[in-house]
This record gives sequence, C-alpha cells and structure tokens, in this order.
Amino acid sequence: MRSLNRLTRYLSLMVFLALAVLAAGSARAQGVSEILPTMYDASLGELEDAVAALVASGEDAALPILQALGEGELYQSDTGGIFIETGRNAYADALTGEAADLDATGEMSVIRINNSLRRDIAAAVGSLTLMSDNPGARLAAARELFSTAEPDAIPVLDEAIAQETDATVLRVMEQARAAAMLKTDASEDEIASAVAVISARGDRQALAILNSSLAGASDDQRPAIEAGIAQINQALALWGVGQNVWYGVSLGSVLLLAAIGLAITFGVMGVINMAHGEMVMLGAYVTFVIQEIIRTTSPGLFDYSLAIAIPMAFLVTAMIGIAIERGVIRWLYGRPLETLLATWGLSLIIQQSVRTIFGATNRDVGNPSWMSGAFELGGLAITWNRMWIVVFAIVVFSLLLLVLNRTPLGLQMRAVTQNRRMASAMGIRTPWVDAMTFGLGSGVAGLAGVALSQIDNVSPNLGQGYIIDSFMVVVFGGVGNLWGTLVGALTLGIANKFLEPYAGAVLAKILILVLIILFIQRRPRGLFALKGRAVEA
Repeated sequence: MRSLNRLTRYLSLMVFLALAVLAAGSARAQGVSEILPTMYDASLGELEDAVAALVASGEDAALPILQALGEGELYQSDTGGIFIETGRNAYADALTGEAADLDATGEMSVIRINNSLRRDIAAAVGSLTLMSDNPGARLAAARELFSTAEPDAIPVLDEAIAQETDATVLRVMEQARAAAMLKTDASEDEIASAVAVISARGDRQALAILNSSLAGASDDQRPAIEAGIAQINQALALWGVGQNVWYGVSLGSVLLLAAIGLAITFGVMGVINMAHGEMVMLGAYVTFVIQEIIRTTSPGLFDYSLAIAIPMAFLVTAMIGIAIERGVIRWLYGRPLETLLATWGLSLIIQQSVRTIFGATNRDVGNPSWMSGAFELGGLAITWNRMWIVVFAIVVFSLLLLVLNRTPLGLQMRAVTQNRRMASAMGIRTPWVDAMTFGLGSGVAGLAGVALSQIDNVSPNLGQGYIIDSFMVVVFGGVGNLWGTLVGALTLGIANKFLEPYAGAVLAKILILVLIILFIQRRPRGLFALKGRAVEA
C-alpha cells in the first residue's frame, strides 16, 4: 500500500510537471501579468492550470507568487487584485510589490488550496529554484529540501542532479535526496546508501535526520542507521574538541590584548596599575565616539570606522597614560602598595568621569559589514568578529616585539628592565623611558578596547571585567615577558573553555585561579622569568 501511494504521488507529480513543460513549449507562454487575473475566484482546477502556467512563464516574479500560494499567504481583494501578505494587516501587490492601500482594496480573503495542489506547488517551487541559473539559488533550494526531506521532491532532485555541474551544489542535492529516501520504503541497500551519504555530512542536522528515521525503520534498516548515528557522534565529538580549542584561542586573544600592555608597564616599571582596565574602557569609548561622528556626518564611511578608531584610540589612551605617569606614578616608584592604591583611585575617577559624560548605560558600537556574520570551516562555526580579533592580536603582538627588539626605545626599555641603576649610569634617561613605557602600555590597552567593543558591552565597567584576568596572565606567563604573556593568555583561555562545560563559568575561573596559585608556588616568576641583575637581586 505504501509503495502504491508513493507511485501514485510520483505519477501525479510527473503529470503536473509534464503539463508545465507542454505549456512552456506552446506558441506563446503566458506572462505573470496575464496569469494573475485568472487566479481570482478560481476553482482548484483553474488554480492548478494557473500554477502550471506560472512555472511555464519562466519569469522571476512567478516564484514569490507560488511560494505565497503554497504557504497560504496569497490573497485576493474585493476589487479583484491579487496580493501577498507581508505582515499583520499588511499586503503587497503580487505583481509590482507595491504596498496595498487597504482603504482602496477593500476586504482581503486568502486563496485556498488543498494538500494535493500544495504538494504540486512545492514541487514546482523546487523545480524553479533547483533549475535556476544562479548557483546560490540552487544551493539554497537544495539545503531547504534537505531540511524538509520530503519524498515528493525525489523526482525533481533526480532531474536536477543529472544536470548539476557545481560540485558543492551537487553534494547538497545528493544529501537532500538521501534524506528524502529515508522517509520511503526503499530497499535495504538503498537505505544503506542514503545513510552513507548523510553520515558523510557529519553535522547535527544530519544526526537529527538519522535519529528521526530510526524510529520508523525496519529491523533490516536499523543496523545501517545506527552505524551512521555512531559515526556522526564520533565526528561531532572530535569537532567539539576543535570548537573548544577555537573558543579558547578566541578568548586567549582577548586576554592577550588586555594583558600585553600591563605586561610592559608591570615588567619595566614594577607598577601595579589598577587603572589599566580603564585604559581598555577608554579605547572602547573612543571607538564609540568615532562611530557616532561617522554616522552623523559620513555614513558611507562606517565600514572604515575601526581603521580610524585604532590609531585614535592608541593616541588618546597613550597620552592619558603619559599624563598619569608624569602626574602621579613618578612620585611613587619603589612603593608598590602606594601605586596600587593611587591607580585604584584613578580608576574610580576615570569611571565616574565617563559616567558623567556618556551615562551609565551601555553604548551601541556596531560591527562593520566585514566583521558581521559567521562561516563554517568543516565542523567549526567561526564568527568573523572573533576571527579578526585573533588576527588583530597577532599583529599587535608582532609590532610590540618589533618595537622592543628593533628600536632604540625598545633597547632602552630592556636595559631599564634588567638594571635600572646601571641603565641610568650609562646615560639612559630613565624618567623619559618610564613615561614612554607607561604611554605605550596604555596605548596598547586602548587598542584592546577597540577590539573588545566588537564583542562586549561598552560601558564604564568594561575594563573591570578584564583587569583580574590580565594580572593572572602576566603573573602566569612571567612578568615583563611578551612571549610568556602570549603563552599564558592562550593557555588560560583554552583551559577556561574546556572547564566551563563541566564546572560552569564562575567555578571555571575559580579553578583557574587555584591552579595559578599552585603553579606560582613552584615557579614564582612565571613560565618565562626575565634575566638580569635587578630581577635576580
């Protein structure tokens, strides 16, 4: 009986498509503008003829009309017009797309169809999209058919597969056909072949299709389906490990940006800068201000807002950092407790100043188009904003290495780090190096704020969420060592993401902190300790 019903549906579908082909080959195919009036107050038979004529017309306007009819969103008005429902009490002319004036059109009533015609329409829509000249449209149609997995679509898919030349589209079409085959009473070999195709896809959607088909499978079909489910679960577990590694690298890049400036000031100057998080926050607000200026003056430049914000954030926060060092920090060298209290007080002052100027609520910092959306790499889901932040962190890290190892300022900073008194005796102006170092560290923190504005809420409390993590990264990696900061940030980021699924976000941070405490009991100077007389004294 099931085979007979399936054969009947296939014959009906093929007859319907054949009628459409015959209509297409007639002396003059009707246009959409000529077909629409025939759908007003039409019977089911007349609607079937209209659907076949719409398919035969080959016009782009036919597709949305067929889709609306199949989904119960095609309406007719008292005045004789045909409209597509676009929202609650909102309609658009089916031919022109112009919004309907309800006062002029009068009452709307839906054009009703039965299940048989609805299946024919679905096949017609699939035929139109699967045979489109646009590979993107064909791919979207194949993906939709894979998600619905309707057996009635198999003949259309067979025809499309025979003509398809794009390898990516062809693969998805074959997957859609396999998913549809699982809902039929096909032979054991056919089911096994379909399961193999879907198992090769290896994602959660494929797993859901196999799980749903398992319930209605026969005893002969169940082993193949169960093997396919096991194969997908194994692949998903491996991809899950890779996804956690990516999340860890993404978090590590954020921690690196937030901590790398602190590593410079803490390592060279020995200053416990509790206002470092506020430099990060100020960098985010610089991005917000620049985007607001661009929105009001030159909206077309919005995609370039971050390129403008990066140097501005660096300069603004670097100048503020130099002012803090010259005005407060330089009087407190050698007294770490006083620097901690002074910079903590400065952080409160900066936070309150920002609240007074910008308010206490979160500010909207938009993503440029090239940082929006996501893409898949195998079984990994990667967002563009996170990926660009990872790239940005690598660039900033590389530039800092270049500054420290290939510039006079970097040479003097390393000399002061290793032995301040000897560097001063050799003629290095240590106060100037201190100011430039603090400014550089603050400027890099501002760059971190630009990046964080794309993934976090921009508010006066933004920096407070990263200051503790920054200190943990610096202490774990080795005070003043950039490579140690890199390794520490990535290690803590990956460890955090692997612990979170089992312990939760809060407990994961606590466990990380406990592990760092235990680690520094064995290595008080971190993973990569600096060498030098002053350090070893």
